[in-house]
Amino acid sequence: MNRSLGLTQSVEAYIRAVNRDEHETLVRCREETQAHADRPQMQVSPEQAAFMTFLARMLNAQTYVEVGVFTGYSALAMALALKDMHGDKARVIACDISESFIAQAQGYWREAGVDALIDARIAPAEQTLAGLPDASADIMFVDADKTGYPAYFEAGARLLRPGGVIMFDNVLWNGAVAEPAEGSPDTQALRRTAQIARADKRFDIAFTSIGDGLLLCRKR
Repeated sequence: MNRSLGLTQSVEAYIRAVNRDEHETLVRCREETQAHADRPQMQVSPEQAAFMTFLARMLNAQTYVEVGVFTGYSALAMALALKDMHGDKARVIACDISESFIAQAQGYWREAGVDALIDARIAPAEQTLAGLPDASADIMFVDADKTGYPAYFEAGARLLRPGGVIMFDNVLWNGAVAEPAEGSPDTQALRRTAQIARADKRFDIAFTSIGDGLLLCRKR
């Protein structure tokens, strides 16, 4: 699971205890992913999902776009929140290139009764995003290939309606972005994304330490 940097286990446990309980299918998805997935750290934490759904509610979001589905936890959390607000009018577009991840995620979505709201697209995300209408999304979450983040930023600038928000996960990359000697392609792409967002006057931004770093960009 993607844990918030710097938190002790006791503080992390406290945060989870005082947040509201997860939907039972979210619990099962999270626990099974932690037990069986090759890279369970790719899954967002319960407290990050709580923040994301809270933000979606603040925006009264009806359409959510996700780039990088993994086993479906974050898409499920958001779909449940959007369904609660908008019923069958809620829409989730879930982008991933892995048929096996999507298949696993769809099992959880069916169990929770939100599968009809989620349009799973198995294709390169840039291709999927290019086919979506301008200003058609209220909120977007990017948690996929880090070298693709700059391109996803520009896609989000087109897809979001005014006031919409795009969230980029893992922007601290376990602290590597702050180490000058760390120059991997992923780290460089994350630094570049942060600088692009900082300089782009189309957006208000907040670079936060939620999870492994969550960059929030609100379209003006």
